[in-house]
Amino acid sequence: MLGKVNTVVFDKTGTLTYGKLKIAEIRNYSDIEQNKLLQLVGSIESKSTHPIGKAFENYLEENHLEKLEVKEFGNVTGLGIIGKVEGQKVILGNAKILKEYQVENPYSQEEEELTQKGNSIVYVASEDKILALIGVNDVVRENAKEVIQELNKNKIETVMLTGDNKGTAEKIANTIGITKVISNVLPAEKTQEIKELKEQNKYVMMCGDGINDSPALMAANIGVSVNSGTDIAMDSADVILTKNDLTSIMNLINISKRTVRNIQQNLFWAFFYNCLMIPIAMGLFTGFGITINPMMASFAMMFSSVTVILNALRLKKMPKTIDKPIEIC
Repeated sequence: MLGKVNTVVFDKTGTLTYGKLKIAEIRNYSDIEQNKLLQLVGSIESKSTHPIGKAFENYLEENHLEKLEVKEFGNVTGLGIIGKVEGQKVILGNAKILKEYQVENPYSQEEEELTQKGNSIVYVASEDKILALIGVNDVVRENAKEVIQELNKNKIETVMLTGDNKGTAEKIANTIGITKVISNVLPAEKTQEIKELKEQNKYVMMCGDGINDSPALMAANIGVSVNSGTDIAMDSADVILTKNDLTSIMNLINISKRTVRNIQQNLFWAFFYNCLMIPIAMGLFTGFGITINPMMASFAMMFSSVTVILNALRLKKMPKTIDKPIEIC
């Protein structure tokens, strides 16, 4: 099936990037002291499984700040998280979560400035106003650009599908050579985007690592997860890349193409050989003086099997685009 792939869709955070985000910039619009503000945010984010949460958790550890007790924690799918700390309800997430809780946003220009620097945005809000705007950034995976170039060279379309904002997504896409970006999508919308691509007669591979990617991994023709992905993402995937990078993707496609071609060759020679030898073995050509000794027939049958095996073993010598191991589940 992999040999048919003509479109590869990538999630951004944790797939094209390492998912090891760091706090890059803080715009504090409240009267709360900055470390105290980040202590509130970090305490709630530590309850999250998203890579952004780890960035805030690391900040608490590096600055020796204790986690505060979090009550009424909740996950707002595709938008962010909420929780109550020291009696104050705190809302964390992207711009869409503000609309969900009807919080006015006068800082869209500041958000644009941060996204132009390649930051993912976390809004920090109370029930009635925005407290802060935090930019976190990530590092693009080593060889990601090389992988995209190799796919494009083989006329395989590459797409970035992410819940992140358009500015950040396009900046990373431009860096590594992806031309099509679908941003600001919710988890359910990711699945719909995959289905729409399939309806365009595209054979789709989806590469992701997070909980939000698991439905899209299952909706794609082939789902691929990196080994650092969440358990549910790896369970939903057809293939796991045992090294935490994307360098095996082109090898994976090439292995499939060569294996299918090898099967076709073996079937051809097996049928050709049998069509040639069985009539002789049946004695249909004895009138023409053409016969075969039973011992020679046995040897010929063995030679046929050895030929097929040797042809299949040629796959072990297949040149790899980028030499990395893979595991097919």
